[in-house]
Amino acid sequence: MPTTVSMPQLGETVTEGTVLRWMKQVGDSVALDEPIVEISTDKVDTEIPSPAAGVVAEILVEEGAAIEVGTAMAVIAGEGEEVSAAGPPPEQAAAPEAAAQEAVQEDEEEPAPPPPPPADAAPPGGGAAAFFSPVVRKLAREHGIDPAAVEGTGRDGRVTRNDVLAYIERMNLQPLSEAPAAPAAAAVAEPAAVQEEEETRKLSRLRVRIAANMVKSLQTAAHVWTSMEVDYLGVEKVRRAHRRAFAEREGFSLTYLPFIARAVMDALREFPVVNSTFDLEGRTAVFRRAVDLGIAVDLNQEGLVVATIQGADDLTLRVLARRIRDAADRARSGGLRPADAARSTFTITNPGPFGSFMSAPVINIPNVAILSTDTVTKRPKVVTAPDGGDAIAVRPIGYLGLSWDHRAFDGSTAVLFLRRIRDNLETWDWEQHLI
Repeated sequence: MPTTVSMPQLGETVTEGTVLRWMKQVGDSVALDEPIVEISTDKVDTEIPSPAAGVVAEILVEEGAAIEVGTAMAVIAGEGEEVSAAGPPPEQAAAPEAAAQEAVQEDEEEPAPPPPPPADAAPPGGGAAAFFSPVVRKLAREHGIDPAAVEGTGRDGRVTRNDVLAYIERMNLQPLSEAPAAPAAAAVAEPAAVQEEEETRKLSRLRVRIAANMVKSLQTAAHVWTSMEVDYLGVEKVRRAHRRAFAEREGFSLTYLPFIARAVMDALREFPVVNSTFDLEGRTAVFRRAVDLGIAVDLNQEGLVVATIQGADDLTLRVLARRIRDAADRARSGGLRPADAARSTFTITNPGPFGSFMSAPVINIPNVAILSTDTVTKRPKVVTAPDGGDAIAVRPIGYLGLSWDHRAFDGSTAVLFLRRIRDNLETWDWEQHLI
């Protein structure tokens, strides 16, 4: 019996994904659990394994299509089985909701021919390409494009949404003299010198996701920023004493970040509201007992991903250091699994290695706060002299910046939370924590 490959649930909050690349084509053999398609979500890109062995009989969703969880993507036929290429499996075609979606989504199977479309929607000559989905017609109309002028790459030459987008992009890249006719006011080209200094690049999927998430965060959370100075003298003494042995044993350097993360775990226990989720519509706040720590990882200036360390509040400083390093390595190599990018309860971003002084990051919703760890460097500080008076000393000083959601808690909590982290960093016996 044929097996349907459906869009899986790739995380607790993931509701849709985009088909990036089909790794198998119609007619190709596929083994059980062999990767068949690559899917991109707002969390991570991942390869989906085949749920059965056999031959790819149908591909129901084109590359570049955005689909919801549960959507049928392909059909795998067993040895000797034949599957009609006319549409999805019977059980899917029988669902009224699925049939309704097929009529409006250009990346689904083509519906039965509708009544003759309006004159302005049908290209001359008829044929398979004479039928355009509502999405294609709307997109073409918005850009003043005759859809009949677009070369279709879909089944039977059908014009898809991606075909129209590619056509628009080609038009924008053409010299103005070669582009389709435009109003006279737009026909004045910019000076050649200006054109040579500009370059148009297509946004990456990651940059688009980041942009959408940042705007959503700023539109959702009531952002406030609070900072606090920290004297890292105690931490620095332990780092210096164990730096060489730690690197030889673990294979990487001992940075300030795991010390900060360990101090944060204690502060979150004291102030659990900072580890909560706020729901204004439902008038509820969800308090998590465990801390799933998100670590923002820079991908060589191409974007950021947040890798999640599950149950970080139960980990020692040394294990936290390992998990943070492992998460960063896998994020930069493209090896993050969906579980590695699952919802965090609190996030730390670390621009300090790049030389930042103070940072006010955007909250990684649904978290209600995010901590920024900035550069630790030698600065003068007023300290208590042996005789009880004041003295100036040079100390390793850094700043912690907390962006927090004023809907969830107030300024007193934010300051007390930061103060707890500072006191932990300045007063704990870090020698014992490193053992």
